[in-house]
Amino acid sequence: MIFASKPRRQSHHRALYPVLCAVLLCMRSINPAAAQTASQDIARRLFETHDTFKDTTFTHRRFKHKDMVPVLQSLGSPLSVSQIGASTEGRSIHQVQAGTGPIPVLLWSQMHGDEATATMALFDIFRFLQASGDEFDAFRQNILAKTTLYFVPMLNPDGAERWQRRTSMDIDMNRDALRLQSPESVLLKGLQQSLKPLVGFNLHDQNPRYSVGNTNRQAVVSFLATAYDQARNVNDVRRRSMQLIVGMNRVLQQFIPGQVARYDDEFEPRAFGDNIQKWGTTLILIESGGQVGDPEKMSIRRLNFVAILTALDAIANESYGQEKTQEYQAIPENGRQLFDLLIRNATVMRNGRPYKMDLGINRYEVSTDSARTFSYRSTIEDLGDLSTFYGLTELDATGLTLMPARLHPDTLDSLSGLRRLDLSKLREDGVVAFRVRSAKKNTFPKAPVHVLWEGKLPGRPPGLGQPATFLLKQGQRTQHIVVNGFLDDSGNGLVD
Repeated sequence: MIFASKPRRQSHHRALYPVLCAVLLCMRSINPAAAQTASQDIARRLFETHDTFKDTTFTHRRFKHKDMVPVLQSLGSPLSVSQIGASTEGRSIHQVQAGTGPIPVLLWSQMHGDEATATMALFDIFRFLQASGDEFDAFRQNILAKTTLYFVPMLNPDGAERWQRRTSMDIDMNRDALRLQSPESVLLKGLQQSLKPLVGFNLHDQNPRYSVGNTNRQAVVSFLATAYDQARNVNDVRRRSMQLIVGMNRVLQQFIPGQVARYDDEFEPRAFGDNIQKWGTTLILIESGGQVGDPEKMSIRRLNFVAILTALDAIANESYGQEKTQEYQAIPENGRQLFDLLIRNATVMRNGRPYKMDLGINRYEVSTDSARTFSYRSTIEDLGDLSTFYGLTELDATGLTLMPARLHPDTLDSLSGLRRLDLSKLREDGVVAFRVRSAKKNTFPKAPVHVLWEGKLPGRPPGLGQPATFLLKQGQRTQHIVVNGFLDDSGNGLVD
């Protein structure tokens, strides 16, 4: 459906959406193709109006349990909130319930503490379910009338407190479905056993450097219909997973064409996803990857919002039964083809001889003192012929020689000393590394410089496993500077 740019026409089309939603509910079994088209239109409107429902409390993904709890307590009808358990360290774990229908659905997020994208999306869904009197009334009420939804946002609050994957006991919850050593794991299994949900949504974040198959396309979102046995058989429970994922993939292709992947389905006997599928609940794993220019994953948050709501609609109407599992198998698997920065065809001097090398560089998040913000620490992950790989950012360095960056001759007392230097002039001379005597741990300068507290920059061009700070020169002229894995002056400082 096309929306005209004139306000009057756009208002007219928006006025038709409540009618469209109502018509959609009546045409599921009459004309599946037409129903798919109408579903796509509703998904597009959900995508376009996401800001209306976006919970503005969450402006970054490194929020804490104490930030989330007041928002939960503010939720009202038709949602109900209850504490259903506590973490190892005593932080409350809550359930949000909505709907009165006969189909139970369980959704949980942040079983890994540093995977918060879907938690933000769940709060946006809470706002959506609380709304009324808009174009989505029929769509919303249909979900609430036919399903009962049980949400558990932030299942691992101790991990979220530390911004780490594991619980405070250093247990990976998603490998604790058999031993059940952590109280958070016991809680999750108890919910599945008592609620007996038809469908469960296991909501995660994945490595942002996954590719869509063996291509240069970043996997923004990946799905998995988990296996329930070593043979990866498909019964009715798992088939439903595949069918629901087919519908969500179709929806997301509108917004991220060619950037949806499928996670490897090798059976993991310790994992919750695989076991919940084995225990009789259809399990859908959603993995939020990365998108260039969106370090806080706000755009992927919106994709989760749309994908989950459209899946809940398909569950409510059982329209997923029309989907073909072959379309699930056709989704490309996650590949390992991407680096954050790939420099091709650079000349590197070794033992007085020139060699042509590609450099694959990755950047890893490092928490600052506040733990709400982060910087990066880079590593040269691979060297040599990387012609079968791709970079989220790429540079063809043909004709350029990789040279060590220069270290400033003076040792600074603190980071504030950087402000007294002419950094632009120093950069022209290849000076981008600075030794500092003292500073608070994990304090990062905003300037694109490499800061050293101990150790030193390599005296020769950096190699495998070393920080990615160096010059690319043509003769005596510096053409590019890489600092902390960022090309030219686009990055944060590096602390060694």
